[in-house]
Amino acid sequence: MTESAYETAPGREVRTLLRVLDGQRRHVLGTLDGLDEEALRRPVLPSGWHCLGMVQHLALDVERFWFRAVVAGDETTIHALTSGDEAWKVDPETRAAAVLDSYRQEAELADAVITATAADAALAWWPHDLFGEPHLHTLRDVLLHVITETACHAGHLDAARELIDGRRWLVLT
Repeated sequence: MTESAYETAPGREVRTLLRVLDGQRRHVLGTLDGLDEEALRRPVLPSGWHCLGMVQHLALDVERFWFRAVVAGDETTIHALTSGDEAWKVDPETRAAAVLDSYRQEAELADAVITATAADAALAWWPHDLFGEPHLHTLRDVLLHVITETACHAGHLDAARELIDGRRWLVLT
C-alpha cells in the first residue's frame, strides 16, 4: 500500500463504519455469552456447523482475510491463508476461550489496519483465484462487505443460540 493511502487518524466515515462493525462483533460475542464448551460445539442446523466454528471462520476468513490480507497486503498473512473450509473446523483440543480470544485479537489487528487506512484507499492484494476480477476496490467497500457478512453470521448465531437453549438476543413484544 502506498504511503498516501495512510492517514494519521481515521476520517469520520471510517470511524462510523468501524463503530457499526464493532457493534456486530459485540453481537456475535454477546449471543454466545454463557454457553459452555459442549454447547459451543454442538451443531444444531442440518449443515452441521457449530457456533465455535462460526467464530473461527469470522476470525480467520473474515477479519484476518479481508483486512490484513486484502486491505493491507501483509505477505505473511497471505501465505498463511488456508483454502476451503478449514477455518470452520475447530480442533477438539482447542479450548473455546482460545477461539473467542482469537476472534477478539483478529478484530484488534483489523482495527489497526482500518484506522491507518483512508476510506478510498485501493486494496493492496486481491485473491483472483477465489473471486476473479475485483468486485471490491477500497477500504470502504471491504468495510461494508465485512459489516454485512458479520451481521449475517450474527443472525445465524442468534438462531443457533435459540435452538441450543432458547435464549434470544433481541425480543420484540
